Amino acid sequence: MAQILIVDDDHQLRQSFERLLAAEGYEVRSASTGEAGVAMVRENLPDLVVMDVRMPGISGLDAYALMREIEPRLPVIIMTAHGTTETAIEATRMGAFDYVLKPFDIPDILKLIEKGLSAGRFMRSKVEMDAPAGGEGQDEAIVGSCPAMQEVYKAIGRAAPTDATVLIRGESGTGKELVARAIYQYSLRADKPFLIINCVAIPETLLESELFGYEKGAFTGASGRRVGKIEQANQGTVFLDEIGDMPVSIQAKLLRLLQEKHVERLGGGGPIPVDVRIIAATNRDLERAVAQGGFREDLYYRLKVVAMRLPPLRERREDIPLLARHFVCRFSREIGVADPGLTPGAMDFLTGHPWPGNVRELANALQKALIFNRGGPITRDDLLAAAGDAAMAPAEPGPGEPVETVLRGFIRAELAHSPGQAGGFESLMDRFGSLVIAEALGLTAGNRTRAARLLGLSRPTLLARIEKYGLTIETSVSTPATGSDSGRVS
Repeated sequence: MAQILIVDDDHQLRQSFERLLAAEGYEVRSASTGEAGVAMVRENLPDLVVMDVRMPGISGLDAYALMREIEPRLPVIIMTAHGTTETAIEATRMGAFDYVLKPFDIPDILKLIEKGLSAGRFMRSKVEMDAPAGGEGQDEAIVGSCPAMQEVYKAIGRAAPTDATVLIRGESGTGKELVARAIYQYSLRADKPFLIINCVAIPETLLESELFGYEKGAFTGASGRRVGKIEQANQGTVFLDEIGDMPVSIQAKLLRLLQEKHVERLGGGGPIPVDVRIIAATNRDLERAVAQGGFREDLYYRLKVVAMRLPPLRERREDIPLLARHFVCRFSREIGVADPGLTPGAMDFLTGHPWPGNVRELANALQKALIFNRGGPITRDDLLAAAGDAAMAPAEPGPGEPVETVLRGFIRAELAHSPGQAGGFESLMDRFGSLVIAEALGLTAGNRTRAARLLGLSRPTLLARIEKYGLTIETSVSTPATGSDSGRVS
């Protein structure tokens, strides 16, 4: 259970946060002054701090500086009113995770808190390499002993203690983010910030401002200055995932960063020196992208100072038994059940399947099989039922066939009713997605963390889907002053 510390002199706001975050499954502590907050961080390090700027005694900025001395990687979210925005921006430049203006909407602050917790976990959780399956404390591990993986371990060991830019290549699901984290954790910057930017997940119109920041008036809606993630990670490491999909216009600014070691905010008046290490990853064929004009050749060569390729799972089948035992052991600990093991038939099936989704697909299949397993070792049938896609369906008729028949009939009826309708495919997929999310939430009594785990999604992704599909999960904070429910915290 993640532990969150709230530091604010407003008693009512602290109570509201305590109710809200406790309902989300977090452990919450609170302090009314900056001095008390620093003492609590020193006594028992939380996973994240949410702190006001203006308080009696030392300010939130001074308190953050002291917390940073205790643990530089502790994610801190600064709360501020409009009048103290510049102070919050300064805290962000010092390395605070982000800041938020009061009053704020509950869904927005919950998303920001989840992002901060994820960043903290990435920075502090150790990624083990070539660890034996079944050992304690190996939830985050790069598992494999085949020759291709031995080359990956060597490359990590050589690259980590340098400041060289690293380009990690491999298909989706091969573990590129784990390798990036391992490089960071074994580097000389391991006690400095580590920020992850997914170049696909952020819309093109927002990616440039997210990376480089902006000044007031730089574009419509830019009501104040915003520090970019690269500037925020000064002296640390930035992992640019899916860099092959970065727009060409932003590639030019990234090239200037690598060449000249500075950034320029949108609407800014001059360069700002920064010292960051860039680790990038992609599943795209960059050479083809360069030839087709979709990726800058000069940036390509700047990125691949150290280049490593992660092999797909089909090229290292000898590692599948190790990976399977690792995931079953890990998910058993997470769920709180005894490790059931796998039958020989299940292991034969795992080693024989092509796994187009690579290690991620293997992990998801094992996690679902374990969740729905009714005792005893995991069998081949458990894996077939857990995977549920055409590639893994049994050759002979099985219990899943009537459901597929119903689904096919529904799809045919929908297509016949609205043939050629614009957005028809997306509409159908959204309807199915909405049902799947709703059922997962029903099975977990509305617990979003457990539902995300059940579906093999990250919690932020699940929250985004809930919002997209308009699913209603009541989250209310009762304020002592009025006793009414509120959708905002101020």
